[in-house]
Amino acid sequence: MQRKLGSAVVGMLMLAGALAPAAAASDRLALNASHASLAVSADGKTAVVTYLQGRRVRHALVGGAISALPPSESVPQARFKIDWTGGWATHRNAQWWRRAGNHCTRYQGPPLASLVVACTAPDGSSWALQTWQPNLPHRGYPPYAAGQTDWELDVSHWTGPPADLEVHADWAFDGQAHNLFGRLLYGGVPVHGFHTVKGSGGPKDRYGRSLYIDTFDSAYGPGWRRESSIVFRKPSGAFCYSFWPTHDVSLPGRPGRPAGDGSKYRIEVQGPGVTPNLSVVVQDPGKWDPNDPDKVAYEREMKAQQLQLSAGDKFCPSQT
Repeated sequence: MQRKLGSAVVGMLMLAGALAPAAAASDRLALNASHASLAVSADGKTAVVTYLQGRRVRHALVGGAISALPPSESVPQARFKIDWTGGWATHRNAQWWRRAGNHCTRYQGPPLASLVVACTAPDGSSWALQTWQPNLPHRGYPPYAAGQTDWELDVSHWTGPPADLEVHADWAFDGQAHNLFGRLLYGGVPVHGFHTVKGSGGPKDRYGRSLYIDTFDSAYGPGWRRESSIVFRKPSGAFCYSFWPTHDVSLPGRPGRPAGDGSKYRIEVQGPGVTPNLSVVVQDPGKWDPNDPDKVAYEREMKAQQLQLSAGDKFCPSQT
């Protein structure tokens, strides 16, 4: 079996108010925006994002942060300040956004997933706008509530390489389930948070990152469907996930859902700090066959890889 069928290592593929810190990172700028454009000031430190939301044209000033910091319980993570008033909140001038000009040059960074627009500033830093759907129901369940199909517009600002998202697909528990595992690093350091939200399990601090798992042509139906979302684990920055039939408590009535393994998987992650979003697609390795020497050898290699990536973790080493 060729390794490329089940593995991917990606470091360069990349998923209204006044002045206030934004709510997520990269940082969420808007929901269901269209016709977005990006302009950058001469010093590269401020971006003006113009977009249409409903029937209203908005001009948001974004700045005050770049790249990401390594996990710390005492030092806050990089975070934008965003003025959605075009400059009124920060400069008492609603037309201030016009003064920034546009000093964007052709984007010189790595390819980015779900890209709307990107550019490189005069100081060599990069800015980008990306869009994705973080709120889809889990287990391939059809959307049933307002906001679940929203498209989120995220803004990022960074220098150097983006984060490295490594993903592998194999089997778990002697072939009983299809399995995904991997790790998120930034600057060679594991990305993880320190606390999760009770109930949902999502990150409670801005160092934490969730990964969103989509499955293709699964028991849920044709095409891409949202499987689940989980967090990268402390301290390794690793994750592991196996596909099983379940009664998902996040769905109305806790319905029974089949195992969601498909022909391939897409992992989407918001970049640490204010770095760009990441996306990886990895192929499913097919049905487990203990009599196939190629699959046996591949699985032996993957088990060793999962143990290596999750060293120091209390959970993932037991999920092989």
